[in-house]
Amino acid sequence: MNDVEGTIARIAAADDLPALDVVRVEALGKSGWVTGLLKTLGGMTPEERQLRGPEFQRVRARLTDAIAQRREQLEAAELERKLATERIDLSLPAPEHSRGTVHPISQVMEELAEIFADLGFAVAEGPEIESDWYNFTALNFPPGHPARAMHDTFYLQRTDADGLPYVLRTHTSPVQIRAMQERGAPLRVIAPGRVYRSDSDATHTPMFHQIEGLVIDRAIHLGHLKWTLETFLKAFFERDDIAIRLRPSYFPFTEPSAEVDVGWSLEKGRRVVGGQQGWMEVLGSGMVHPKVIAAAGLDPDQWQGFAFGTGVDRLAMLKYGMDDLRAFFDGDIRWLKHYGFSALAVPTLSMGVGA
Repeated sequence: MNDVEGTIARIAAADDLPALDVVRVEALGKSGWVTGLLKTLGGMTPEERQLRGPEFQRVRARLTDAIAQRREQLEAAELERKLATERIDLSLPAPEHSRGTVHPISQVMEELAEIFADLGFAVAEGPEIESDWYNFTALNFPPGHPARAMHDTFYLQRTDADGLPYVLRTHTSPVQIRAMQERGAPLRVIAPGRVYRSDSDATHTPMFHQIEGLVIDRAIHLGHLKWTLETFLKAFFERDDIAIRLRPSYFPFTEPSAEVDVGWSLEKGRRVVGGQQGWMEVLGSGMVHPKVIAAAGLDPDQWQGFAFGTGVDRLAMLKYGMDDLRAFFDGDIRWLKHYGFSALAVPTLSMGVGA
């Protein structure tokens, strides 16, 4: 049998990983001497194999353990050397411009939260997977309403306690019901978040963002709604020449209901919000229907309120001159660099929400 102790000594003397690997191959490689010993077992008698087999295996195990131990020592020594010699110079100048940007949707969400916080609104949230009751029934949608149709709504296989399928919420209005149930009245909240509808083109996507506002109190009327919307739109578009008009409309959860148009004008060939050269629809609104207030557990004879809602993506397009909603979700780094915001551009009413 070859010199085991001599091989152990060579392993201990190896001063780097390549030298250690040379010893390993000579002993344990395919042509190594330990491997050769193991191959001789096939030509032995059963008695000799029973005697010599365990001895050969002990030799291989001893050398394998010695090599593993020495490898660990050499790797630890190499790591210590790198830690002692390599360093990062923290004094190097930072890039002139940060690489990441804040997505326009996130920026507009922050702008809206800042504006409505100044008006006394709290932020309310709810689940994106909703029961039929919260998404439709509690909001006064009758069973045969077109909004329940399969071509508009994403239905799930999971069903609620009434056996009706859960849905990906089609609007953030269910948060109104949850907020009234959890917080009672008086109440003043906004509900921003993602919503889902089966639609896709330059101005529609299957997933988009909405923000809704809800005020519940005593003696609330349309005048309060109109003032709130005018104040909000002037602060968001940062213009004092904002003009709005309310057109009669219909929503199941408000009565009376009104579409809200905002005036626009042409500046450098582009349509911008402000002035009265024309009108465009930006909001839906109305007085909260008594049935919705009752569904949330409040007495509609004691409490009244108004609600309004709009698409966050649409507001971003109007304010920052974007013409295709699909680009919001393409993840194109060039688009994000062009339309994105600096992480330090935090919206404030004092510095300007569009800073």
